Amino acid sequence: MPTSEILTTVVGSYPTPDWLKAYPSRPHLRDATMVVVRTQELAGIDVVADGELYRFDVNHPETNGMVDYFVRRMSGIETSVTARDTVEFSRDEGLRYRREPAGVVAADIGSGTLDLAKDFESFRHLTDRRTKFTLTGPHMLSKVLMDRHYGNRADVAMAIADVLHEQTKTIDADVIQVDEANIAGHPEDSEWASRAINRVLDGIPGEKAVHLCFGNYGGQTVQQGLYASLAPFMDALRADHLVLEFSRRGYAELDVLRDLRADIGIGLGVVDIKDNEIESPDDIARTIERAERALGPGRVRYVHPDCGFWMLQRSVADGKMRALAQGRDRYLGGRG
Repeated sequence: MPTSEILTTVVGSYPTPDWLKAYPSRPHLRDATMVVVRTQELAGIDVVADGELYRFDVNHPETNGMVDYFVRRMSGIETSVTARDTVEFSRDEGLRYRREPAGVVAADIGSGTLDLAKDFESFRHLTDRRTKFTLTGPHMLSKVLMDRHYGNRADVAMAIADVLHEQTKTIDADVIQVDEANIAGHPEDSEWASRAINRVLDGIPGEKAVHLCFGNYGGQTVQQGLYASLAPFMDALRADHLVLEFSRRGYAELDVLRDLRADIGIGLGVVDIKDNEIESPDDIARTIERAERALGPGRVRYVHPDCGFWMLQRSVADGKMRALAQGRDRYLGGRG
Protein backbone atom coordinates (compact mmCIF):
# COMPACT_ATOMS: atom_id res chain seq x y z
CA MET A 1 0.00 0.00 0.00
CA PRO A 2 1.54 3.33 -0.97
CA THR A 3 2.36 5.85 1.71
CA SER A 4 0.61 9.06 0.74
CA GLU A 5 -1.04 12.12 2.15
CA ILE A 6 -3.80 11.48 -0.42
CA LEU A 7 -5.47 8.15 0.29
CA THR A 8 -7.87 6.18 -1.87
CA THR A 9 -11.11 4.98 -0.36
CA VAL A 10 -14.68 4.07 -1.24
CA VAL A 11 -17.87 5.74 -0.12
CA GLY A 12 -19.31 2.47 1.16
CA SER A 13 -21.54 0.21 -0.86
CA TYR A 14 -20.56 -2.46 -3.40
CA PRO A 15 -22.80 -4.48 -5.77
CA THR A 16 -24.26 -7.46 -3.92
CA PRO A 17 -22.82 -10.69 -5.37
CA ASP A 18 -25.53 -12.71 -7.09
CA TRP A 19 -24.68 -15.84 -5.13
CA LEU A 20 -25.42 -14.05 -1.85
CA LYS A 21 -28.89 -13.23 -3.14
CA ALA A 22 -29.39 -16.92 -3.95
CA TYR A 23 -27.87 -18.25 -0.70
CA PRO A 24 -28.41 -15.57 1.96
CA SER A 25 -26.91 -17.41 4.94
CA ARG A 26 -24.56 -15.98 7.55
CA PRO A 27 -21.54 -17.95 6.24
CA HIS A 28 -22.28 -16.76 2.71
CA LEU A 29 -22.55 -13.17 3.96
CA ARG A 30 -19.10 -13.46 5.53
CA ASP A 31 -17.70 -14.98 2.33
CA ALA A 32 -19.24 -12.18 0.25
CA THR A 33 -17.76 -9.56 2.57
CA MET A 34 -14.35 -11.20 2.24
CA VAL A 35 -14.67 -11.01 -1.56
CA VAL A 36 -15.64 -7.33 -1.42
CA VAL A 37 -12.74 -6.48 0.87
CA ARG A 38 -10.18 -8.44 -1.15
CA THR A 39 -11.44 -6.85 -4.37
CA GLN A 40 -10.76 -3.41 -2.90
CA GLU A 41 -7.31 -4.48 -1.75
CA LEU A 42 -6.39 -5.83 -5.19
CA ALA A 43 -7.64 -2.61 -6.79
CA GLY A 44 -5.31 -0.54 -4.61
CA ILE A 45 -7.79 0.98 -2.17
CA ASP A 46 -6.07 2.22 0.99
CA VAL A 47 -9.07 2.53 3.33
CA VAL A 48 -11.50 -0.34 2.70
CA ALA A 49 -15.15 -0.82 3.64
CA ASP A 50 -17.40 -3.86 3.99
CA GLY A 51 -19.52 -2.97 0.96
CA GLU A 52 -22.38 -2.29 3.40
CA LEU A 53 -23.32 -5.94 2.97
CA TYR A 54 -24.15 -6.05 6.69
CA ARG A 55 -27.41 -4.36 5.64
CA PHE A 56 -28.30 -7.00 3.02
CA ASP A 57 -31.93 -8.12 3.14
CA VAL A 58 -32.95 -11.02 0.92
CA ASN A 59 -36.52 -9.66 0.86
CA HIS A 60 -35.28 -6.32 -0.46
CA PRO A 61 -32.19 -7.14 -2.58
CA GLU A 62 -32.81 -4.11 -4.79
CA THR A 63 -31.76 -1.65 -2.06
CA ASN A 64 -28.65 -1.26 0.07
CA GLY A 65 -30.60 -0.73 3.29
CA MET A 66 -29.52 2.87 3.75
CA VAL A 67 -32.85 3.68 5.40
CA ASP A 68 -34.70 0.48 6.22
CA TYR A 69 -31.86 -1.27 8.02
CA PHE A 70 -31.81 1.45 10.67
CA VAL A 71 -35.50 2.31 10.86
CA ARG A 72 -36.67 -1.30 11.27
CA ARG A 73 -34.32 -1.96 14.17
CA MET A 74 -34.78 1.17 16.26
CA SER A 75 -37.46 1.07 18.93
CA GLY A 76 -40.20 3.67 18.97
CA ILE A 77 -40.69 3.49 15.19
CA GLU A 78 -43.57 1.55 13.68
CA THR A 79 -42.91 0.27 10.16
CA SER A 80 -46.50 -0.71 9.37
CA VAL A 81 -47.54 2.38 7.41
CA THR A 82 -51.21 3.18 6.86
CA ALA A 83 -52.84 4.94 3.90
CA ARG A 84 -53.47 7.92 6.19
CA ASP A 85 -49.76 8.09 7.00
CA THR A 86 -48.86 8.05 3.31
CA VAL A 87 -51.31 10.84 2.46
CA GLU A 88 -50.07 13.02 5.31
CA PHE A 89 -46.44 12.34 4.40
CA SER A 90 -47.08 13.38 0.79
CA ARG A 91 -48.26 16.84 1.90
CA ASP A 92 -44.77 17.76 3.11
CA GLU A 93 -43.06 19.64 0.28
CA GLY A 94 -39.64 18.72 1.62
CA LEU A 95 -40.36 15.00 1.30
CA ARG A 96 -41.60 14.81 -2.29
CA TYR A 97 -38.65 12.65 -3.34
CA ARG A 98 -40.22 9.70 -1.48
CA ARG A 99 -43.69 8.24 -1.98
CA GLU A 100 -44.34 7.00 1.54
CA PRO A 101 -42.67 7.13 4.95
CA ALA A 102 -40.25 4.42 5.99
CA GLY A 103 -41.92 4.36 9.38
CA VAL A 104 -43.95 6.28 11.94
CA VAL A 105 -42.41 7.62 15.15
CA ALA A 106 -44.86 6.56 17.85
CA ALA A 107 -42.72 6.68 21.01
CA ASP A 108 -39.26 7.65 22.24
CA ILE A 109 -36.67 6.40 19.76
CA GLY A 110 -34.16 3.91 21.14
CA SER A 111 -31.54 1.48 19.87
CA GLY A 112 -33.91 -1.47 19.83
CA THR A 113 -32.07 -4.34 18.10
CA LEU A 114 -29.65 -2.09 16.21
CA ASP A 115 -26.08 -3.24 16.96
CA LEU A 116 -23.59 -1.45 14.71
CA ALA A 117 -20.60 -2.51 16.80
CA LYS A 118 -21.47 -6.15 16.12
CA ASP A 119 -21.86 -5.33 12.42
CA PHE A 120 -18.38 -3.85 12.34
CA GLU A 121 -16.87 -6.77 14.28
CA SER A 122 -17.97 -9.13 11.49
CA PHE A 123 -15.72 -7.19 9.10
CA ARG A 124 -12.78 -5.76 11.04
CA HIS A 125 -10.65 -8.93 11.02
CA LEU A 126 -10.99 -9.54 7.28
CA THR A 127 -8.28 -7.06 6.31
CA ASP A 128 -5.03 -5.63 7.62
CA ARG A 129 -5.63 -2.31 5.86
CA ARG A 130 -7.27 0.75 7.33
CA THR A 131 -11.03 0.31 7.68
CA LYS A 132 -14.04 2.50 7.13
CA PHE A 133 -17.50 1.89 8.62
CA THR A 134 -20.52 3.77 7.29
CA LEU A 135 -23.91 4.61 8.75
CA THR A 136 -26.84 6.75 7.69
CA GLY A 137 -27.04 10.08 9.48
CA PRO A 138 -29.81 11.53 11.66
CA HIS A 139 -30.96 14.21 9.20
CA MET A 140 -31.48 11.70 6.40
CA LEU A 141 -33.31 9.26 8.66
CA SER A 142 -35.52 11.94 10.20
CA LYS A 143 -36.62 13.06 6.73
CA VAL A 144 -38.11 9.65 5.84
CA LEU A 145 -40.26 9.29 8.96
CA MET A 146 -43.72 10.43 9.94
CA ASP A 147 -43.62 11.95 13.42
CA ARG A 148 -46.55 11.34 15.77
CA HIS A 149 -44.59 11.68 18.99
CA TYR A 150 -42.00 14.48 19.20
CA GLY A 151 -43.89 17.19 17.32
CA ASN A 152 -40.72 18.56 15.75
CA ARG A 153 -38.47 17.07 13.08
CA ALA A 154 -35.38 18.54 14.71
CA ASP A 155 -36.21 16.63 17.89
CA VAL A 156 -36.67 13.43 15.88
CA ALA A 157 -33.23 13.93 14.36
CA MET A 158 -31.64 14.52 17.77
CA ALA A 159 -33.28 11.41 19.20
CA ILE A 160 -31.83 9.37 16.34
CA ALA A 161 -28.48 11.10 16.85
CA ASP A 162 -28.47 10.06 20.52
CA VAL A 163 -28.91 6.44 19.45
CA LEU A 164 -26.14 6.63 16.85
CA HIS A 165 -23.85 8.44 19.31
CA GLU A 166 -24.07 5.50 21.71
CA GLN A 167 -23.77 2.95 18.89
CA THR A 168 -20.52 4.37 17.49
CA LYS A 169 -18.67 4.84 20.79
CA THR A 170 -17.24 1.30 20.74
CA ILE A 171 -16.54 0.98 17.00
CA ASP A 172 -12.78 1.16 16.48
CA ALA A 173 -12.77 1.59 12.71
CA ASP A 174 -10.06 3.92 11.44
CA VAL A 175 -12.76 6.06 9.80
CA ILE A 176 -16.46 6.23 10.62
CA GLN A 177 -18.50 7.98 7.96
CA VAL A 178 -21.94 9.52 8.49
CA ASP A 179 -23.93 9.54 5.24
CA GLU A 180 -26.28 12.44 4.55
CA ALA A 181 -28.00 12.40 1.15
CA ASN A 182 -30.86 14.83 1.80
CA ILE A 183 -29.32 17.96 3.31
CA ALA A 184 -27.73 18.95 -0.02
CA GLY A 185 -31.18 19.78 -1.33
CA HIS A 186 -32.43 21.33 1.90
CA PRO A 187 -29.91 23.85 3.24
CA GLU A 188 -32.78 25.44 5.20
CA ASP A 189 -32.41 22.49 7.62
CA SER A 190 -28.73 23.25 8.22
CA GLU A 191 -28.91 24.57 11.77
CA TRP A 192 -30.72 21.64 13.35
CA ALA A 193 -29.14 19.11 11.01
CA SER A 194 -25.61 20.14 12.00
CA ARG A 195 -26.48 19.88 15.71
CA ALA A 196 -27.75 16.33 15.26
CA ILE A 197 -24.85 15.23 13.05
CA ASN A 198 -22.33 16.70 15.49
CA ARG A 199 -23.96 14.68 18.27
CA VAL A 200 -23.13 11.53 16.29
CA LEU A 201 -19.63 12.74 15.42
CA ASP A 202 -18.88 13.44 19.08
CA GLY A 203 -19.32 9.74 19.84
CA ILE A 204 -16.86 8.53 17.19
CA PRO A 205 -13.50 7.48 18.68
CA GLY A 206 -11.51 7.54 15.42
CA GLU A 207 -11.44 9.72 12.33
CA LYS A 208 -14.81 11.37 11.68
CA ALA A 209 -16.16 11.80 8.14
CA VAL A 210 -19.41 13.15 6.72
CA HIS A 211 -20.52 12.16 3.22
CA LEU A 212 -22.64 14.72 1.37
CA CYS A 213 -24.16 13.96 -2.00
CA PHE A 214 -27.17 14.86 -4.11
CA GLY A 215 -28.64 11.36 -4.06
CA ASN A 216 -28.36 8.28 -6.22
CA TYR A 217 -31.24 6.01 -7.02
CA GLY A 218 -31.45 4.23 -10.36
CA GLY A 219 -28.53 6.35 -11.50
CA GLN A 220 -30.52 9.54 -10.96
CA THR A 221 -29.74 12.65 -8.93
CA VAL A 222 -32.45 13.05 -6.28
CA GLN A 223 -31.63 16.46 -4.77
CA GLN A 224 -30.95 19.79 -6.46
CA GLY A 225 -28.70 22.37 -4.88
CA LEU A 226 -25.31 24.04 -4.67
CA TYR A 227 -22.38 23.56 -2.31
CA ALA A 228 -22.29 27.33 -1.79
CA SER A 229 -25.60 27.05 0.07
CA LEU A 230 -24.07 24.41 2.34
CA ALA A 231 -20.83 26.21 3.17
CA PRO A 232 -21.96 27.43 6.64
CA PHE A 233 -23.35 23.96 7.35
CA MET A 234 -20.08 22.24 6.36
CA ASP A 235 -18.09 24.72 8.43
CA ALA A 236 -20.21 23.90 11.49
CA LEU A 237 -19.54 20.16 11.33
CA ARG A 238 -17.10 18.70 13.85
CA ALA A 239 -15.74 16.37 11.17
CA ASP A 240 -12.14 15.58 10.31
CA HIS A 241 -12.97 15.41 6.62
CA LEU A 242 -15.87 15.64 4.19
CA VAL A 243 -16.62 13.07 1.50
CA LEU A 244 -18.05 15.06 -1.40
CA GLU A 245 -19.68 14.29 -4.74
CA PHE A 246 -17.93 16.15 -7.57
CA SER A 247 -17.30 13.97 -10.61
CA ARG A 248 -20.89 13.99 -11.85
CA ARG A 249 -21.37 17.69 -11.10
CA GLY A 250 -18.04 18.94 -12.38
CA TYR A 251 -15.44 20.87 -10.43
CA ALA A 252 -16.58 24.48 -10.82
CA GLU A 253 -17.68 24.49 -7.16
CA LEU A 254 -14.23 23.69 -5.77
CA ASP A 255 -13.72 27.35 -4.89
CA VAL A 256 -16.55 27.10 -2.36
CA LEU A 257 -14.39 24.80 -0.24
CA ARG A 258 -11.43 27.17 -0.08
CA ASP A 259 -12.87 29.21 2.77
CA LEU A 260 -13.94 26.30 4.96
CA ARG A 261 -12.14 25.85 8.27
CA ALA A 262 -8.55 24.89 7.60
CA ASP A 263 -8.78 21.78 9.77
CA ILE A 264 -11.53 20.21 7.62
CA GLY A 265 -9.96 17.86 5.10
CA ILE A 266 -11.53 17.26 1.70
CA GLY A 267 -12.48 13.91 0.25
CA LEU A 268 -12.83 14.45 -3.49
CA GLY A 269 -15.24 12.51 -5.70
CA VAL A 270 -13.28 11.71 -8.88
CA VAL A 271 -15.30 8.70 -10.10
CA ASP A 272 -18.82 9.02 -11.53
CA ILE A 273 -21.00 6.21 -10.21
CA LYS A 274 -23.95 7.28 -12.39
CA ASP A 275 -22.05 6.33 -15.58
CA ASN A 276 -20.83 2.88 -16.67
CA GLU A 277 -17.80 4.30 -18.47
CA ILE A 278 -14.59 3.63 -16.56
CA GLU A 279 -12.50 6.75 -16.05
CA SER A 280 -8.91 6.83 -17.28
CA PRO A 281 -6.14 7.06 -14.66
CA ASP A 282 -4.75 10.09 -16.50
CA ASP A 283 -8.07 11.94 -16.20
CA ILE A 284 -8.22 11.16 -12.49
CA ALA A 285 -4.64 12.38 -12.02
CA ARG A 286 -5.48 15.64 -13.80
CA THR A 287 -8.57 16.09 -11.63
CA ILE A 288 -6.54 15.72 -8.43
CA GLU A 289 -4.00 18.21 -9.78
CA ARG A 290 -6.77 20.71 -10.51
CA ALA A 291 -8.20 20.32 -7.02
CA GLU A 292 -4.85 20.80 -5.32
CA ARG A 293 -4.26 23.93 -7.38
CA ALA A 294 -7.64 25.29 -6.33
CA LEU A 295 -7.52 24.32 -2.66
CA GLY A 296 -3.82 24.30 -1.88
CA PRO A 297 -1.47 21.43 -1.14
CA GLY A 298 -2.51 19.07 1.63
CA ARG A 299 -6.21 20.00 1.63
CA VAL A 300 -7.29 16.99 -0.48
CA ARG A 301 -6.82 14.05 1.87
CA TYR A 302 -8.88 11.38 0.12
CA VAL A 303 -10.02 10.56 -3.40
CA HIS A 304 -13.00 8.29 -3.93
CA PRO A 305 -16.14 7.69 -6.01
CA ASP A 306 -18.98 10.21 -5.79
CA CYS A 307 -21.24 7.75 -3.95
CA GLY A 308 -21.61 4.02 -3.35
CA PHE A 309 -21.25 1.41 -6.09
CA TRP A 310 -24.30 -0.72 -5.28
CA MET A 311 -26.23 0.05 -8.48
CA LEU A 312 -23.38 -0.78 -10.86
CA GLN A 313 -22.23 -4.11 -12.25
CA ARG A 314 -19.34 -5.59 -10.31
CA SER A 315 -17.02 -5.46 -13.32
CA VAL A 316 -17.68 -1.73 -13.71
CA ALA A 317 -17.18 -1.01 -10.01
CA ASP A 318 -13.94 -3.00 -10.01
CA GLY A 319 -12.61 -1.15 -13.05
CA LYS A 320 -13.44 2.21 -11.52
CA MET A 321 -11.61 1.33 -8.30
CA ARG A 322 -8.50 0.28 -10.23
CA ALA A 323 -8.58 3.53 -12.22
CA LEU A 324 -8.98 5.49 -8.98
CA ALA A 325 -5.86 3.98 -7.42
CA GLN A 326 -3.83 4.22 -10.62
CA GLY A 327 -4.84 7.84 -11.14
CA ARG A 328 -3.83 8.79 -7.60
CA ASP A 329 -0.49 7.03 -8.06
CA ARG A 330 0.15 8.78 -11.37
CA TYR A 331 -0.57 12.15 -9.82
CA LEU A 332 1.79 11.53 -6.91
CA GLY A 333 4.47 10.14 -9.23
CA GLY A 334 4.21 13.08 -11.58
CA ARG A 335 4.25 15.56 -8.73
CA GLY A 336 7.38 14.04 -7.22
